[in-house]
Amino acid sequence: MRAKYDDISTHYNATRKADDYLVERLWHHLNPKPNGLYLDIGCGTGNYTNILQQKGYRFIGIDPSKEMLEKAKLQNPNVEWKLGQAETLSLDSKSIDGIIGSLTIHHWADLEKGFTQLHRVLKTTGNLVIFTSTPKQMAGYWLNHYFPKMMKDSMLQMPALETVKGIMTQVGFATIKTELYSIKPDLKDLFLYSGKHHPKLYLNPHVRQGISSFSSLAHAEEVEMGLQQLKVDIKTQKIDDIIKSYENDLGDYLFIIGSNSQ
Repeated sequence: MRAKYDDISTHYNATRKADDYLVERLWHHLNPKPNGLYLDIGCGTGNYTNILQQKGYRFIGIDPSKEMLEKAKLQNPNVEWKLGQAETLSLDSKSIDGIIGSLTIHHWADLEKGFTQLHRVLKTTGNLVIFTSTPKQMAGYWLNHYFPKMMKDSMLQMPALETVKGIMTQVGFATIKTELYSIKPDLKDLFLYSGKHHPKLYLNPHVRQGISSFSSLAHAEEVEMGLQQLKVDIKTQKIDDIIKSYENDLGDYLFIIGSNSQ
């Protein structure tokens, strides 16, 4: 995983920017205090860390990719950037007032160890806010029509919501809430399903490079064939019918919020 994100980091910030709506929801669920210390686990190049830190909160950003962190440091030297991973946090117990993690848990080698460590370092009054997707939600992406093998492999690495909630309960989180998120047409952070309303985005190689499913899990032949068909369907407007056939009420992603208060 570390090597994968070292490779992705080359053009990452060109397409992966902090989205205003997602920042607002992360901030809302985190509910930070002015004098608190907060953690962004799996921070990448620090786009969300930076925005929240600039609101006046102290942040530590942790990521296993040295290349990602080097880019993060260039953006904001006022954040404490650390090389590391969720399963082996080198932070004191009960030292963090709140934690965010955006599109990261599917990259953890051991969910139980990761959540155990996050629970250990989190203060009793703090919140853990995870932004992620589930296999059920991903099955509703119209990307399955063009890239079925890539999407299958992506879903296999994504933990089910029931699994995540079960582990969080097991390691000690007393309350777990969720909030669904559906892709908005003006989304700035071009992650996997960012082209839900704008199929042409996937024709851009820089956009695909910033998405781990395309850059690491996809098969070149399938991507080439899928893109060729997507081009044709966009031109003939058949894509509109395909998109409509995948409409559902499951949401595209979700926030999972854990706390120790009832």
